[in-house]
This record gives sequence, structure tokens and C-alpha cells, in this order.
Amino acid sequence: MATVVGLLASGTIAVVVLGMTAAFLAGVTFAPEEGERLLADPLADEALGLLSLAVGIPAVMLGVRWCGGRPAGTLASVTGRLRWRWLGLCAGLAFAVMAVNMGVLMLWDRLANGDGVFAGDAPGVSRFVVGLVVFLVLVPFQAAAEEFVFRGWLAQFFGGFLSSPWPGVVVASVLFALAHGFGGWSGFLLLLYSAMWWGWLVERTGGLEAVIAIHTANNVLSYVIALVLGQLADTSTAADAPWQALLAELVTAPAYCLLVAHLAKKRGVTARRPAPLGGGTHA
Repeated sequence: MATVVGLLASGTIAVVVLGMTAAFLAGVTFAPEEGERLLADPLADEALGLLSLAVGIPAVMLGVRWCGGRPAGTLASVTGRLRWRWLGLCAGLAFAVMAVNMGVLMLWDRLANGDGVFAGDAPGVSRFVVGLVVFLVLVPFQAAAEEFVFRGWLAQFFGGFLSSPWPGVVVASVLFALAHGFGGWSGFLLLLYSAMWWGWLVERTGGLEAVIAIHTANNVLSYVIALVLGQLADTSTAADAPWQALLAELVTAPAYCLLVAHLAKKRGVTARRPAPLGGGTHA
């Protein structure tokens, strides 16, 4: 475990240092010291943050390969790899579900607060296009990295000590919620509730594809909405989610997970490892 944590820490530091250096050379100014950002430009700062999180993919893959004595692909699924066709199918469903979820929340906010949700300054066409490209390219890696770390490595690591996978799912879910900071009880419970459902879905489908899809859809749509509304400078996260978002998640998370589980069963998606893919213990 120490090896993976060390790889995560060193990789994140390396990406931040290189990113800050590149930003300086490109003329991007640094943010004031009292703020929560590293770069003054919110889009550049978000891009740096996404890259620093994406390092989680190679970190945990190298960790399980070096220390766990098993193929790194066993983090992704019971087949030892990402099942790309299944991932694409889940992504289509995930974007549809999250679009409805966020549409309902935005409508709810508008009805309750008037035009407050649209109070930001809309970006120009060029900045919108650049931002859209940044988020479409980087968010899938960031979301996948978090899933590799929490639903993959951590759940397998803690679950590997017992015959049941559920203790690992619970511990990984709590750590996932805490990793986003503590902005309020509604945000913490939303993250924990979602993580528990996602952990259940990984066990039911035998891989990370479905949770990578819903995580990516959630984050891409959130970033694009913030970009359109001119709210990228807002540093709040899912940990700061209001009770309305928690209430919506009570329906959205099980709806998506149960739909995917049904689809996986119907399509015969492998949920159990057909044969040993390598010896050793979990890293």
C-alpha cells in the first residue's frame, strides 16, 4: 500500500510542478496565495487539477504489478482489461441519466430562486470551444483514475483480507467521500451514498466500466454547465452539494445502477473471474 501511496504523491507533485512551469512559460499568472487555486485562470487551473488526478491510473497499475504480483488490468475488470464496447454502452446510458438529473436540479433551482442559476458571465465562442475540448479530453482520465483508485485498488486491497468484498467497498466508499473534503453533511452523504451504489455495481458487473461512465458523465456535464454559466471560478465541489442534490441522487444512483445491472445480465457481461489471472495478493 505504501508503494501506491508514494507513487500517487510523487506523481501528483511532478504533474503540478511541470504544469506550473508550463503555465509560467505560457504567461499564465499564478493565483493569489490566499485563494484555493494555483493558477489565476480558472480553466487552466481546472486542467492542471484534472491532470494531477489522472496520474492515479498509472500509479495504481504500477503498484499492483510491482507489489501485487498480478496483471495491472485486473484492476479494471475480471477479464484483466477494460471492456471498451461495454464501457461505451454504459456511457450512453450514463450521459442520458445525468442530463436528466442535472436538468431537474437546474429547473428546481430556477423555480426556487428565479434567474440566479444563470447569473454568471457566459464565455466567448473560442473560450467555450477550448474549455469543451479540455473537459472532454481530460475528465475521462480524471474520473477513471478515481475509479481505479477507489473502486479498483482500495476496494480490492481491503476486501482481499476477507472472503467478502463488501468491507472493502464500505471502506473505499468512506475514503472516497472524505477525499473530496467536507463541505457539509448533504455533500458528504451524497458522495458516500453514490460510492456505495457504485461499489455494488462493480461487484455486479465485474468491472469498473459502468462506474467510470457515470463518473465521467457527471463530471463532464458539471464542468460544461459551469463553463456555459461562467461559473468555473467557483471552487465548490460535490462535498458542498445542497440537500436538493442529495435528494435527486437518492433516485439517480439506484436507477442507473439497477438499469446497468439488468443490462449486464441481459447481455451476459462477465461478473466473475473465469480463471486465475496471476498469483500473489492484492497490492
